[in-house]
Amino acid sequence: WSLGDYFKKEAIEYSFEFLTGKKYLNLDIDKLAISIFKGDKNAPKDDFSYKTWLSLGIKKERINFLPKKDNWWGPAGLTGPCGPCTEMFYWTSKEKAPKKFDVNNSKWFEIWNDVLMEYNKTKDGKYELLKQKNVDTGMGVERTAAILQNKESVFDIELFTPIIKKIKDIANIKNENESQLKSIRIIVDHLRAAAFVLCDEKRITPSNVEQGYVLRRLIRKSIRHGKLLGIKD
Repeated sequence: WSLGDYFKKEAIEYSFEFLTGKKYLNLDIDKLAISIFKGDKNAPKDDFSYKTWLSLGIKKERINFLPKKDNWWGPAGLTGPCGPCTEMFYWTSKEKAPKKFDVNNSKWFEIWNDVLMEYNKTKDGKYELLKQKNVDTGMGVERTAAILQNKESVFDIELFTPIIKKIKDIANIKNENESQLKSIRIIVDHLRAAAFVLCDEKRITPSNVEQGYVLRRLIRKSIRHGKLLGIKD
């Protein structure tokens, strides 16, 4: 995060250093790809981010310019700070990474997102440049673990595998099909979220209002998919 201390150049350089630096994650630059905001009627193409990534050694074939629905964050409500994103992807397959980056290829795994907040959306829908430009950054811990362990899915890391094994044991599943795998992953993800909510110091419990309602829905969806797997109690 940066609240006015630095902006695009530094944020991208720090991200690149952490991903590829030998002291840090030491990921292979030849398996790295980038997406950048392509521009529209409200904000121009993010050429600055593009040039910064090129200067760090990312090849132009590995950079995709994407529209607002993919590479823009915010505002959180109808108005407020917002801006273009630049996202980082890593090739997870054992096959050689293709020369050109195709964001629709699921083997390109999104690992990080730098949100470059340089605009303010006003009540009348205009996008004005902010005097103080900020960086909001988000990196998936589970995705990072999956990449470092050469896994093709976050559900293959040690955080989830014991729970998946337990569900399969209870449901008496030896070799799951695609539908069963989907239900297993939904149960794992929803129960993990429910456990975090239940352990919160606010002591939230299942109810029909507010946070309690969200918690109840997480648990109910887990139960529904448990029934689809044949789990009765």
